[in-house]
Amino acid sequence: MIALENAGLRRGDRWIFRHVGFDLPEGEVLAILGRNGRGKTTLLRTLLGSLPLTEGARSVPPVVGYVPQSQNGGEEHRCLDIVTMGRAGRLGLFGLPGRADEAAALAALATVGAEHFAERLFGRLSGGERQIVLLARALATEAKVLVLDEPAASLDLANQDLLLGVLMRLREARSHTIVFTTHHPQHGLFLADRALMMHASDEVRYGRAAEVMTDAELARLYGVPFARHTAGPGRPDVVSPIFGAAIP
Repeated sequence: MIALENAGLRRGDRWIFRHVGFDLPEGEVLAILGRNGRGKTTLLRTLLGSLPLTEGARSVPPVVGYVPQSQNGGEEHRCLDIVTMGRAGRLGLFGLPGRADEAAALAALATVGAEHFAERLFGRLSGGERQIVLLARALATEAKVLVLDEPAASLDLANQDLLLGVLMRLREARSHTIVFTTHHPQHGLFLADRALMMHASDEVRYGRAAEVMTDAELARLYGVPFARHTAGPGRPDVVSPIFGAAIP
């Protein structure tokens, strides 16, 4: 469904990332983790096709739904209008949305449980609610692959829970293949089937999330130790960084 093979991107003499490879099965969720500057957002841009790879190959469907970290603008638009913008690729250069496009936008809002936002102004929503609407816009493209760039980066805990709950429903339905970047290992353990960990010096670890996101691997990735707690039957472990403690 979506894959990279020995992918790398160079700017001048500097490699932003290199030797990245994964093959994500249809309907699964991939979390991409790494420190600032490791090239996570740049990697997403190569998946979206907005940046060409220097080496390697990509296999991505022609239409991908994209959810940015945030959106500036559109505050005075109805949420229904924001979501309908996701239909732009189907309308042509001078096309205008019609009833079918509005129906698709309403269906996308309903999928994420936000149909009651349709007539509200985008600028009146909380950060988490905005991300839900942007996710609906991505769904309105009718793409089966969704790419999200740190979607919960600026959200408080309640809004993180709101967004993750919607993404979990999509995961449980296995209706979409989802790739997202995050600085929250817990989000990866909660939501992802697989994880891609971008270490320094072009080292990449890829595999089942529960297997590669060990305490030792997370500590090596972020440079801080982690503590792990069992959350109970049927729930992923809880991991949290231990700030101010040296890595053993």
